[in-house]
Amino acid sequence: MNLSAFVARRYLFSKKSHNIINVISAISLVGVAVCTMALVIVLSVFNGFDSLIKSMFSNFDPDIKITPAQGKVLDPQSDKIKSVLQLTCIDVSCETLEENVLLEYDKHMNPGIIKGVPEQYRQLTGIDTLVINGTFTLDDGHRPMAVVGSGLAYYLSVNVNFVSPIFIYVPKRNGRISMNPERAFSKSYIYPSGVFAVQQEIDTRYMLVPLDFARKVLEYSTQASAIEIKLKPGNDADKIRAEMAQMLGPEYVVRTQYQQHELLYKVMKSEKFAIYLILTFILLIGSFNMIGSLAMLIIDKKDDIKTLSHIGLSKQGIRRIFASEGRLISIGGALAGLLLGFVVCWLQQTYGFLKLDSMGSFVISDYPVKMMWTDFVLVLVTVVGIGLLASWYPIRLFTKRYLSDFPDEAEQ
Repeated sequence: MNLSAFVARRYLFSKKSHNIINVISAISLVGVAVCTMALVIVLSVFNGFDSLIKSMFSNFDPDIKITPAQGKVLDPQSDKIKSVLQLTCIDVSCETLEENVLLEYDKHMNPGIIKGVPEQYRQLTGIDTLVINGTFTLDDGHRPMAVVGSGLAYYLSVNVNFVSPIFIYVPKRNGRISMNPERAFSKSYIYPSGVFAVQQEIDTRYMLVPLDFARKVLEYSTQASAIEIKLKPGNDADKIRAEMAQMLGPEYVVRTQYQQHELLYKVMKSEKFAIYLILTFILLIGSFNMIGSLAMLIIDKKDDIKTLSHIGLSKQGIRRIFASEGRLISIGGALAGLLLGFVVCWLQQTYGFLKLDSMGSFVISDYPVKMMWTDFVLVLVTVVGIGLLASWYPIRLFTKRYLSDFPDEAEQ
């Protein structure tokens, strides 16, 4: 039997001569458990939002996007593009065309981006699953229709239930400079069929229109701004991107879904890491309870220390007793916190007790949560590591004071 661990367990659970030591020990364990639970919950919520945003982007952005390295448009009929689109890993590919325009609806004006997409665009991205008002209809059989981002619809006060068109103003590509604005801009109109919500950066800028309509408005024939590609399941997007980039050469830019919003994903990772550091710092402050608990325990057991020294237990052995006490508090609090964090996250995943602001237009009603085993391991290592560091100082300081008269013989 490990003598140090046995004595440490007796010290932890037995009643001390001063009841305040029991209270401080309990507070230390509860403090470690609460901080551990908070770390698990916050990291899981960040994982939930990260997964939610990625899933929404996957419903708007393709797995791979090919754009021209220079200029606004590319030729989809070029030999290089055709050779790339013959790869067997491609499931669906679409030509898209987008341009900055000025939009007007019922005397409300706002700049935006029209994005011309073909009918199979919904198969490539699943954008139709993000429609929050109306339907995803690009052509009702009689006229072209538009699906507007929720932010843009708010600025323009678009109502899909009203029969009012959205006017589109765009500079003429081949027009001459004129003092008359009507001659410099071409004007078209289209009726809204639905409103979609993905992410604020997209919702406040984009309006989806039929590809043929966009080409007509922007005065293009067969050109496209990008070739958007959905890969078959099981393919590595990074490897396919590298292969396509090699085939296309420097004339084109090939980006994966992550690279299309690289800055946003980096910011999200930085925020998660910052929150982890803040909560770890709070845990570090809370560990001072453990320092006080161990210090008072050593003072309370000074007579036991002398007795153990007289019967042959070395200084190192006595220090291990109190080190085991610190480990028990750290590991016990960490395991309790992990269990509580798991239960809270599971309840939120299953029942969604914590709701988002009911006044907002969110695509979900409650806070998303996603538990990852790597976070549990990271939290456990962090909590136990801080606990061991916090227990080292009082053990070295106080045992040195009470063991100064005893030799460092080996533990028997």
